[in-house]
Amino acid sequence: MATIATYHKGDMLFETQMGDHSVLIDVPPTMGGGGRGPTPPEFFIASLGSCVAALVADYCNRSGINTNGLSVDVSYDKADDPTRLVNVNVHIDLPNGDFAGREKAILRVAERCPVHQTICSLDEVQISLNGHSQ
Repeated sequence: MATIATYHKGDMLFETQMGDHSVLIDVPPTMGGGGRGPTPPEFFIASLGSCVAALVADYCNRSGINTNGLSVDVSYDKADDPTRLVNVNVHIDLPNGDFAGREKAILRVAERCPVHQTICSLDEVQISLNGHSQ
């Protein structure tokens, strides 16, 4: 099982280690953050957008579709009670790609992104706690 570890660096700043790579994650200013990195929800949304972009680019490259200018925008809203992200919309822009007749294939590829598949199929996430209790 793969593991990604996140460490509290103090002052509401976190470092997430993913293999040989690390990224700083901050929290919103209302929680004491200072704009030193993306927030956890932003990082989550970025993982969806980059996953879709990578799969679409791979498909297009293999199919001879020009990927110059490819971009993926993911918009979302925040909801309360419980706090969560809602109205997640992924928009793929292929401004230089001649993909006539392959729109459905490109969308199927995008929907098979592992992050999207996980979001759609996730029933629950188990959370446990270790530490010292008095």
